[in-house]
Amino acid sequence: MAEGGFLTTHVLDTARGVPAAGMAIQLYRVSGNSHTKIAEAVTNDDGRTDGPILPAGTFKAGQYELVFHAGDYLRANGLAGDEPLFLDQVPIRFGISDGDAHYHVPLLVSPYGYSTYRGS
Repeated sequence: MAEGGFLTTHVLDTARGVPAAGMAIQLYRVSGNSHTKIAEAVTNDDGRTDGPILPAGTFKAGQYELVFHAGDYLRANGLAGDEPLFLDQVPIRFGISDGDAHYHVPLLVSPYGYSTYRGS
């Protein structure tokens, strides 16, 4: 099993056009209906985690889920709107097939929508 790859993420606040600083994120390894939390972080002033959320050495092929706590971020920045929020926790489930690659899973978020893609 190769262990040279790593996973990064980045969150951009598209409503304000800025990096989403201070957003909590958890990473889970998914197997069937089982989720095991393997990492957690908070985004820095650039909307990134300070290091890979899944670094080389712990990175391996499989199914994963990032959970972004967008609702807490939106509330803290006066963007939340009425409760219950349209977006609160944003889960993104994805697969890693190449244990030697850099996977980058960014989130573009606003109070009423989000998008993601496999970045570089």
